Amino acid sequence: MDDLPPSPAQVPRRLLTDPAFVRALRDRDFTTVFAMTHGVGISFNRIAEACTLKAERVSQIARGTTSVTALTTVERIAGGLRIPGALLGLAAQPWQDTAVLSTESSLGDDPMKRRNLLRGALAAGLTAPALAALTAARTDVDQTLFPGTPQDLADLEAAAESYGYGYHGQAPTGVLADLVTDFATLRPLLTVPQPAPVRTRLCRTAGQMAGMTAIVLHDLGNRRESRAWFATAARAAAESGDNQLYAWILAREAMVPLNYGAPKAAAGLAGQARHAAGNQPTAAAVLAAAVAARAYALNHQSEQARAALTSADALMNRLPESERSDTWLTYSEQKHHVHLSHAYTTLGDTRLAHESQLLALELSAPTSTMTRTLLNIDAAACAHHDGDSEEACRRTVAALTGLPDGYRTGLVRRRALDLYETIPAQRHRERAVRELREVLAP
Repeated sequence: MDDLPPSPAQVPRRLLTDPAFVRALRDRDFTTVFAMTHGVGISFNRIAEACTLKAERVSQIARGTTSVTALTTVERIAGGLRIPGALLGLAAQPWQDTAVLSTESSLGDDPMKRRNLLRGALAAGLTAPALAALTAARTDVDQTLFPGTPQDLADLEAAAESYGYGYHGQAPTGVLADLVTDFATLRPLLTVPQPAPVRTRLCRTAGQMAGMTAIVLHDLGNRRESRAWFATAARAAAESGDNQLYAWILAREAMVPLNYGAPKAAAGLAGQARHAAGNQPTAAAVLAAAVAARAYALNHQSEQARAALTSADALMNRLPESERSDTWLTYSEQKHHVHLSHAYTTLGDTRLAHESQLLALELSAPTSTMTRTLLNIDAAACAHHDGDSEEACRRTVAALTGLPDGYRTGLVRRRALDLYETIPAQRHRERAVRELREVLAP
């Protein structure tokens, strides 16, 4: 086998003695095998090349969305990663007689032994054993350098951008599963040394993905998990040095207590977000001011709420076009009117609330199921404030019953329940009120 070429993805000897890696090999758990191989700096593309697999297949295996069962594939992985056959329940591999040429643990730090071994291997020319020794010497150092940008980073940044466009008619739980799967892919890249600019990009992407995961958990009504993910997002954003991302995360986190009965805590977080964002017209600055206005309104601080609304409007008027797209990470006119709708509804200013509701509905995509439902509940709350509680109940029931499975929980249910609880007890026997109560029943 003198013509056997060196592998571009040979795993370092330290992995072959790692108990977790050895256990994964024994169980043929290639999700863990690929993740740990990736964690020492070997890209999925290099794994694919070495194992003669499609890069997409390697990515699917690493994510656990597909498995390896075919013996020929197991053998290709063994050969590509230079894993001794015995560790995978296979016969000895053709290249194994050269494995002792690794420059790692068998030689320790003795440069004389390493030099003599290399000279002996090279005396016969560039044979397979000699090339294996050269490859081992190169990869041992190469894996500590990481001078370039990991191939996966650009893909993960693109994934974060695509998640920012929201649900697009998908069930929140489905989006959550995809988000967390991609978020987990960041771990191997974050656990190895990276150049400072790459580390910054990784932390920014981690902050974005963790923040969006927290948003979905908030929408599903799991406040505890949402707060935990926001905390992770904030740590990642702080390490990235991106103050606007950090402010965006604080403002989005403020919406957890805002929507679940703790407006004072929400105002505190929104205030921190406004401070972090500064006075420049950015998506985070407008969002923080709008969320603060809603929190003040719920806390019966109407003067502060209107001042925050004025600030939010002023910032929105100066917001650059580049930050006005309709994503979770930016701040569109549609989003602005969604916030104004709730703030003005809470303040009892139904005329301005209706104006924002109409504009927000006009600007919302048909697939924006949750947003459109919340706007309809705001409109129902305005009807109740204006004295037509029966109409308010009918509109809320229609909004809730028109939702697909998986949406009638969390934030939507909380907002409808808030409306129900404002209806005087003496009216709870009325038919429309009873129908709303039945729809809201657990």
